[in-house]
This record gives sequence, C-alpha cells and structure tokens, in this order.
Amino acid sequence: MSLYYGTACRRKFFEGYRLLSTYVTKTRYLFELKEDDDACKKAQQTGAFYLFHNLAPLLQKSEHQYVAPQHSLLELERLLGKFGQDSQILEDSVLIGCSEQQEAWFALDLGLNSSSSINASLQKAEVETALQGSFIKLTKALFELNVKDASLLSTAHALLRWHDAHQFCSRSGQPTKKNVSGSKRVCPSNNIIYYPQVAPVVITLVSDGTRCLLVRQSSFPKGMYSALAGFCDIGESLEETVRREIAEEVGLEVDRLHYSASQHWPFPHSTLMIACHATVKPGQTELQVNLRELEAAAWFSRDEVATVLRRNHPSNQQQSGAVPFWLPPKLAIAHQLIKEWVEKPTCSPLPA
Repeated sequence: MSLYYGTACRRKFFEGYRLLSTYVTKTRYLFELKEDDDACKKAQQTGAFYLFHNLAPLLQKSEHQYVAPQHSLLELERLLGKFGQDSQILEDSVLIGCSEQQEAWFALDLGLNSSSSINASLQKAEVETALQGSFIKLTKALFELNVKDASLLSTAHALLRWHDAHQFCSRSGQPTKKNVSGSKRVCPSNNIIYYPQVAPVVITLVSDGTRCLLVRQSSFPKGMYSALAGFCDIGESLEETVRREIAEEVGLEVDRLHYSASQHWPFPHSTLMIACHATVKPGQTELQVNLRELEAAAWFSRDEVATVLRRNHPSNQQQSGAVPFWLPPKLAIAHQLIKEWVEKPTCSPLPA
C-alpha cells in the first residue's frame, strides 16, 4: 500500500512540472498580462509597439507588399519627447499578442484623442517623416500584408476602435478606465466591467450541386462578387441565421448546410465571420433578389469560378474587359470558401 502511494505521489509531482507546449506557454503568458497590470507594465519595457494614427497603421513599403515596423518603448519615448509629448500616452496602448519567446506586442494610436494624456494627438505628417513610413487605412493595405501582420493589425484596429468608442459607462455616464492590457474597461462609480465585443456574421456560399451563387452589394468594389453574408439576430442559432439570410436576400430555401471555418474581420466593426456551405434543391433555384440588400446575384458554374480564381489580379483583368467579374482577395474568408467549393465538390453536408 505504501509503495503504491509513494509511486502515485511521485507521478503527480512530475506531471505537475511537465513541459508545456509553446502554444500553451504563450496562451498562459498572455492571460497573465491581461489579468495582472504590473506584469503587463513590465512586459511593455521589453515589448514591441505597432503604431497607428486615427486607426490607420504605420506601414513601410517593401517590394510588392507592406510591412508593419515594430518600435521599442525607448524609441517611442524618444519620439514622444521630440514632439513635446509625455509618456503618459503609452497608457492607451493595447496588448495584441506575443512572440514564442514571450516578447509582448502592443498597439498604440498617436492620433486619437487620448483618454489618459493631457496633450494633443501627434501630427500625422510629422510622425511619418520621423519614422520613415506612412499611415495607411487598413482597408487599403490589408491585402498587401503578410498573414502575421494582417492578423495583428486587424486585432489592434478592432481593439483601438472599441476603446475609443467606449470611454463612458452606459449606466452611469461616468468615464470608464481601461486596464493596462486593454482587455477590459471598468466604471469606477459602479464597478461594471465592459469587455470588447465581437458581432457574429454568417457568410454562406450557396450551391445547387453544379453551380454556386455569388452576389454583390453596392458598397463592393466595381465588378466584385462574393458569398452571401449577414449579421446574426438576437435569439438565432447559426443555422437559423443562414436559412433566414438566404430566404431574405435571394428567396431560396436551404436544403442542407455545413460549417467550414471562421475568421476575425475588423470591418465595419469587430466581427466574427462564420463561413458555411449551403445547398438548395436543384429544382428550386429561381432567384428573387432583394434589391434593398443586394445589387445583383447570379449562378456561376464551377469552370467559370475556377477561371477567375486562377487569375492573379482579377480586378485588373475585369477592368480591362478580360473577365466579367472578380472575387475577394485570398486573405478574405469568402475567397477561401469559394476556393473550397471549387476544389472539394463532394464534401458531405449535414442536415440544416
């Protein structure tokens, strides 16, 4: 009995100190920074900062794509000092991730009206000259960034926008205070905690078995078609949202659907794009387009879509008259959804 007990205790001891994976280590480190203000302040000393001005990230052009430069705390303090700013503005930075070596990454907007600094925002042109870069709208630059920078800057954009728009308590009207990492805001008068919110959106590629349905809204760039998308209503499941959106926008009834993937999207506000495939019965494909929601909708064959996917710059091709339409860029989950349909026509759906 004592031998068994001793063996069990030793096993428990060593299990408690087993080596954690890199992913688990990073996740727990980020959790600590979000919950512990002192730990987060310490991480800022050795961390890296991505800079924004009125929600436009600072970027540098490198060959055919943009690169997001990082800046140390010391470099930032020198920059602020050069323009007569105090370092108190650093309190508006938000934590957006970390490296495998636990170098914390932060984002700071130098153009928004600071909630903590008594000084005015920095002038865009002067900062661009000093840092040898340009503040470019994320909507313009997103598809010319590498995957890592695109993800980090999308997260930063969403967090910075949320904090800028939620500086007051909806119950008391009093100013709220962010924690150091920016993972939440608290109303000092009633201790209500506010967390950054994400709006769920379903994006669905509809097929009748041999064709897929692509649509365009008036807000889309000229010639671009995409999958159907819409916000989830309160009280709806994802399945109910898919069925309602398709019925509302094109007058079709879903026969089967299945989930594909998801993606954070910072526009127009922070959304979680939930990608699905849906099929309709072959004999029930007549479109009744809701012109309040859509500008156009049409069925396209697999060969037509595959041809457009093969073009490197479909927008340029479309403008020259070479193709009748083009698709969202590769980084967008709509592109992945359409590509998946072309390459995997026999994926098995689940009942709706």
